[in-house]
Amino acid sequence: MAKKIKLRKWDSAEHLKTDEDCRAYLKACFEEAGDDAAFIAKALGTIARARGMTQLARETGLGRESLYKALSGEGNPSFGTILKVMHAMGMELSLRPSR
Repeated sequence: MAKKIKLRKWDSAEHLKTDEDCRAYLKACFEEAGDDAAFIAKALGTIARARGMTQLARETGLGRESLYKALSGEGNPSFGTILKVMHAMGMELSLRPSR
């Protein structure tokens, strides 16, 4: 009889332990996303879950449920929401010439 292997869905949030981890993850997502804004929103959602969505809601003044929806990859968050979330996470956008 073969031994059963239990698998579970990968959750990147479980592996984002430090601010450096979060920055590296988001940087990699920006590099991978191309023009896919939903991909970036979902990446921010993953970081938010790793850090605690309730705390992020307090810091941004946005509702927790609204943040879950906006940062799910299925929502359509405003740029203002993205900036609030990034600011609350201690991150900012910067520009550099495209390749």
